Amino acid sequence: MVIQIPKAAYPRPFLKWAGGKSRLIQQYNPYFPKDYKTYYEPFLGGGAVFFHLQPSQAILTDINSELITTYHCVRDNVEELICLLKEHKIKHDRDYYYDVRANSRINDIERAARLIYLNKTCYNGLYRVNSQGKFNVPLGKYKNPNICPEDLLRVASTALSKSKIQQADFTDVLNQATSSEDFVFCDPPYHPISSTSYFTGYNGNSFGDKEQELLRDTCAELASRGVKVMVCNSDCDFIKNLYKQINFNIYTIAASRSINSNTKKRGMIYELLITSYEIL
Repeated sequence: MVIQIPKAAYPRPFLKWAGGKSRLIQQYNPYFPKDYKTYYEPFLGGGAVFFHLQPSQAILTDINSELITTYHCVRDNVEELICLLKEHKIKHDRDYYYDVRANSRINDIERAARLIYLNKTCYNGLYRVNSQGKFNVPLGKYKNPNICPEDLLRVASTALSKSKIQQADFTDVLNQATSSEDFVFCDPPYHPISSTSYFTGYNGNSFGDKEQELLRDTCAELASRGVKVMVCNSDCDFIKNLYKQINFNIYTIAASRSINSNTKKRGMIYELLITSYEIL
């Protein structure tokens, strides 16, 4: 007799995030280092790799302050957060969505509930802000959005309980990761491979060539300390050349592209997985 463990019993992302790695985890598995003590993720996003690896020690950072506030609240105040999400679920309709979207003068727990609510009900689960830093994604077309995934949030809270969560620029990892006992996983905004794929920032900041070069330099410095580094990015000559210059290992994997307004353009594409260490 096979006992089925409920899906919610496994830690996994509670947010839908552009570029999230949930669908790629099985392909990433052979490339993760076998031995490390502390895990660092400086572009946290949906946190799929963190939830999959479940490291005993983790430092999780992102430049997006609302996202970090939400992770803090999931870790520290999950029951209060669930209560607020239940209210959003009861009140949800078109007018309510736009009222919540327009209201950002709220406390941290309300802000976390707002982000999760908008993420579950907005178009394609996108996070996008305008030049004033205001969330501006329209309502999505969902018949029954899962606004309050109680069990998922509780499991995520437990998984996050021993993690240090901070708002920080990715270069801050240089202040913390220092040895071969550290593993840094970098999932930055991808370098665009076409004029229509230029989605490089979600916090009112762009992530262009200079930022990609700064990330490469950051990874090179970490590797010089013995830190194990893994980076994912788009499959293009610009990114390949950046990491060839520092003798990192470059692998190509197939990925499913799901965020596109034209469903016919959602299909298989190729991405790069880049490591500072050899795969054993």
